[in-house]
Amino acid sequence: MISIKGKITFTEEVLGTASANKEIHETFIASNAPDAPSRKEEVEALGAEEVEKKEMTVFPRDEEGNPIFWDYQIKGFFKDSCGALKKVTGTACSKITAYKKKIDGTLFVNPRMIRINMPAGTEIGSCQRPLRG
Repeated sequence: MISIKGKITFTEEVLGTASANKEIHETFIASNAPDAPSRKEEVEALGAEEVEKKEMTVFPRDEEGNPIFWDYQIKGFFKDSCGALKKVTGTACSKITAYKKKIDGTLFVNPRMIRINMPAGTEIGSCQRPLRG
C-alpha cells in the first residue's frame, strides 16, 4: 500500500457543504451514511443552531469549532473529476472502465474529518449562490 499525504488549496471561495437546517440534512443527506453512529456524528457536527434560513449551506465543525470536510466529500471530488476527464480523449481517465468502482477500491481518504485550515486573520464569510427554480 502506498500512502500519500496531500494538500488542497482553493483559489476561489467555497460554498458550504451541509444544509443549515438539521432536519433537511438528516432526512436527505445523512440518511445515506453507512451506519447510525456516523449519521449522528454528521448531524451533530453541523453546529447551525444560529442559522435560521433553510436555503443556506454551512460547513460542519469539529469539536473545537473549526470548519471541516468529510472524507467522502474528497473521494466524491476524485470521482467527479475522473468522470469529467473521461470525456476528454487522450487522458488517462478516458481509458479507465468502471472508474467509480476502481476509486472506491483503491482510494482511502483519512481522517474522517478533514480540518479546513484558514489563513491567519481570516474567517468564513457568507458565500451564497442564487437559488435555481
